[in-house]
Amino acid sequence: MGNIVAIVGRPNVGKSTLFNRLTESRSAIVHETAGVTRDRHYGKSLWNGVEFSIIDTGGYVMNSDDIFEEEIRKQVILAMEEADNILFLCDVSSGITDLDVSIAKLLRKTNKPVFLVVNKVDNYERSLEAHEFYNLGLGEIYPMSSITGSGSGDMLDALVKTFSKETMKEEEDLPRFAIIGRPNVGKSSLVNALLGEDRNIVTPIAGTTRDSVHTRYTKFGHDFYLIDTAGLRKKTKVSENLEFYSVMRSIRSIESSDVCLLLLDAERGIEAQDMNILSLVIKNRKGIVILVNKWDLIEKETSSTLQYETAIRKRIEPFSDIPIIFTSALTKQRVHKVLETAMEVYRNRIQRIPTHKLNEVMLKAIEELHPPAIKGKFVRIKYVQQLPTHAPTFAFYCNLPQYIKDPYRRYLENRLRENFNFSGVPLQLFFREK
Repeated sequence: MGNIVAIVGRPNVGKSTLFNRLTESRSAIVHETAGVTRDRHYGKSLWNGVEFSIIDTGGYVMNSDDIFEEEIRKQVILAMEEADNILFLCDVSSGITDLDVSIAKLLRKTNKPVFLVVNKVDNYERSLEAHEFYNLGLGEIYPMSSITGSGSGDMLDALVKTFSKETMKEEEDLPRFAIIGRPNVGKSSLVNALLGEDRNIVTPIAGTTRDSVHTRYTKFGHDFYLIDTAGLRKKTKVSENLEFYSVMRSIRSIESSDVCLLLLDAERGIEAQDMNILSLVIKNRKGIVILVNKWDLIEKETSSTLQYETAIRKRIEPFSDIPIIFTSALTKQRVHKVLETAMEVYRNRIQRIPTHKLNEVMLKAIEELHPPAIKGKFVRIKYVQQLPTHAPTFAFYCNLPQYIKDPYRRYLENRLRENFNFSGVPLQLFFREK
């Protein structure tokens, strides 16, 4: 399980510049899935071979001059609750402000590692001025410049040293399903419907990560962990109105799972916030099943499920190959179907396709429709192979990988999906020079 690092601080101290600097090293490795909105506030970072998640809390507040200190306080409290480590960013050019002092006061209460990063330190004079920040009483300071990146190495070295090494016991190689969705959409009721009165077949595992409950489920021939972060801690009052809250709460469940069950409210359909959560799942390349909950409350006509489903698929394009199940946690309608489908998506996600089979199918598809020529140059794809990664990733070896554009990439992905069952699973396609 990855560590989660939150960046906090008042507006305009350079939080998003720091976020971009920390996450950009990854964009070379992770191809953004076409059509997934680039989430400006959540990303992955890699330092010395250690991968972690970064959340920029600043992206979730309307930046106006009369920025309410209250909003920033809420974010800091939320970050203290949800993240493993906190980067507190200040700006050397404005010195210590009242708001910095009140943020520091909050942060002194947490027992999580806090790194005081003094930004915009880009010359000798400013590095002397940075010493003033020791007065905030948060220990060591890390002077750096988000723009040039100077000084970031020392801070990152110190940061990754504090990461917890605890991970789920590896021998328990069972599928992990997480129930995710906006607050109040019925996650806890669904967990209860699944586990039912048979709580006694449920064995909580000691030593699992501290903020999600992994419950082992063994009945009806199933054996898996259900990750439930709903109803786990008392909700703090701060977070009720923050969209940020549900995103932050979801990240940990998503990262520790294999398949996510995204719960929608039938009366509200798929909203922007659901799309945000969906994009986190795709970005983490986890399997996904969409559940439309409270379906028992909707006035139905015979074709209503079909219309509803079509509307959802339209909304989640281009990745619309996702199972959608209409369910009700209350009446337990189709609860078994939910489990069977989650299992199927799990199997789709771990399947390995023999190289000869893959080439037989895909080279034929390429023969039927060649990549368009660019500036008179022809792209020739010679060979395809599935890479040994935890989520399905395919490498296409060709002479001019830089000329492959999104429409052709989507054509190849569609052909993969037509020939092999990858329902509910995001695919990654790489083009490499042979």
